[in-house]
Amino acid sequence: MANGQTVDLKFPLKNIAKLPADQLPTKKELQDSIPAHCFKHSIPRALALVLRDAVIIGCIFHLGWNYLPMEKSPLFSVAWFGETAAWHMYWFWQGTALTGWWVLAHECGHRGFSDNTYLCDAVGWVLHSFLLVPYFSWQYTHSVHHSKTNHLLDGESHVPHAVSNPAVTLPEKIERMSLNQRFFDAIGEDAFAIYQIFTHCLLGWPMYLFFNVTGSKRTTEGASVTSVRDHFRPSSKLFPGHRGWDFRVLMSTVGVLMALFGLFLAGEHFGHSKVCWFYFPSYLWNNFWLIMYTWLQHTAHDLPHFGADEWTWVRGGLCTIDRNYGIFDFMHHYIGSTHVCHHLFSRTPCYHAVEATAALKAYLEPKGLYHYDDTHWVVAAWKVAHECHYVEEDKGIQHFKSMKDMKKEK
Repeated sequence: MANGQTVDLKFPLKNIAKLPADQLPTKKELQDSIPAHCFKHSIPRALALVLRDAVIIGCIFHLGWNYLPMEKSPLFSVAWFGETAAWHMYWFWQGTALTGWWVLAHECGHRGFSDNTYLCDAVGWVLHSFLLVPYFSWQYTHSVHHSKTNHLLDGESHVPHAVSNPAVTLPEKIERMSLNQRFFDAIGEDAFAIYQIFTHCLLGWPMYLFFNVTGSKRTTEGASVTSVRDHFRPSSKLFPGHRGWDFRVLMSTVGVLMALFGLFLAGEHFGHSKVCWFYFPSYLWNNFWLIMYTWLQHTAHDLPHFGADEWTWVRGGLCTIDRNYGIFDFMHHYIGSTHVCHHLFSRTPCYHAVEATAALKAYLEPKGLYHYDDTHWVVAAWKVAHECHYVEEDKGIQHFKSMKDMKKEK
């Protein structure tokens, strides 16, 4: 590298953090490394993916609706165990299949689905509303996530908690960390990791939508957060003060309410218990997947986060992690294994993402700037839950520490 800088090909995240910004590739250089056709859209191909997922979802639903029993066998009988296992299989695979639609709606929000804005918003609004996601509201905050990736103050989703967060007063900081430390000491390291996984995957998504938990630490105007910022009210401080997003936020909330009303009407016809039994556990598995992806793409003990004094767009975009998810890569349009490319060029159609990632990897890997973690995602989640709890402050270059580290420092 220039100016005597050396890189270690085994530790790309360290290279990205230590190299001066002017020694990192420019956005144009990164884009030029990818074949031009990878940025081309195809409406038939995009719609075919929606249909593909619909067929998978429909087949799973048909099997469940027609063959899974609503009347339970005697508790702990052989039949009861079989029925329970079958229901859990249904919920898992249906929630996994629905995540394919979730990813395509996410592509619509990025304009990666099509270069036709109206088609993107029509498909994205319908699919996300069906999955109780406020489409336009989340489109806005997710765009912030991409524009401020790994920024300690302005980043969105899975922003690390900093002990020295200036938005929190000193007594609150001490009490909050003391409470976490006491809880960690009381239940032990492994139980705390289980607690981390449970709260992230079950509560993380609704807490983000309703309270912007793990979201940015400043408003769009750069002020400290002083009120609840949710994704449902046009007046929420989560959105720009010019109020240009009001109608879109309103339509997002209307979409979610219409989906809930549709479920109510279905319940009136088929029975509320049956409709809820088929929809909501699968919905929770869908939430599990979207949280698991974003958590593991942006969290690792060696993954740097940057204060305003160190952050650049290229640094943030490169400091994401590609992982292999096996069959789930196919079901989820490779969102987890092509995420570095996705963060750099979010309008790249998902059906070109594998090829684009291969080209980007060929360009970045010799420079020691491409990060792929071959750790199985289940093991990776367990490591992250053990090792990644907080950072020391909101400036400079920060790496995650665990509650165990805090105990040692004391």
